[in-house]
Amino acid sequence: MIFEADIHVRQKLIPMFEKIDSTIILSCLQGHMGTAWVDDLENPTVAQITVGIFVFFAGNADTKAAEELLCNLPDFTLAIVDSVEWKNRIETVHVGSIEKFQRYRFEKNSEHLNRKHIQSLISTLPEGYEVKRIDKTIAKDSSFHELSEDFVSQFDSIDDFINRGIGYAIINNGHVVSAATSFSIYDGGIEIEVASHPDYRRKGLATIVASILILDCLDKGKYPNWDGANEESVKLAQKIGYKLQESYDTYFINNEK
Repeated sequence: MIFEADIHVRQKLIPMFEKIDSTIILSCLQGHMGTAWVDDLENPTVAQITVGIFVFFAGNADTKAAEELLCNLPDFTLAIVDSVEWKNRIETVHVGSIEKFQRYRFEKNSEHLNRKHIQSLISTLPEGYEVKRIDKTIAKDSSFHELSEDFVSQFDSIDDFINRGIGYAIINNGHVVSAATSFSIYDGGIEIEVASHPDYRRKGLATIVASILILDCLDKGKYPNWDGANEESVKLAQKIGYKLQESYDTYFINNEK
């Protein structure tokens, strides 16, 4: 049997998840967003953290509760763990429904983010394009949501995103063609989400809008964390100034199968 963990129980999970270097985990453990599940509210030995499609597991993988947690998933999941035991358990429980691929983690060091360099990237905005901070009007625009379902989806509502999140959009001919937002938030900063419309790629728009978001975070004393989903994301991060730390295994689990 598993139980949902409140903020007090989440505090007990900090040592369990300390080996997984993710700000998304912090956003849940610190009580900003997401859910946590455990096998025991008093003395948890296995736990799950879910923020959107990202799901993290830690603790003793060789238990019945671990298997129950591994089935406590959204329809589409990106699962991340820190041990061979958990990887083997995922591959056993979800055999036939998983794809393993690499994501990319960057060093969390604000000294790598040179403001003068980042400012120079912003100055290349093409004529006919406009940058706007995301407000309610933009957040409700269909062209904004078509770029990524994850721009604001981790927040309770659009109002919640406006109050606690941050983001910028590039507008062309009345449509949002590129945007960068806080996918999630934690005490020390945000996790960045960036996307551009397929017809507007290779114009430097993602670089510009991400750079504006990053500078805003740095001005506020918040760290804009970057975690790459693919090699294109890695190249963009490195162009801005992030230093690649490592690649790591991620499991895409199609729970509809």
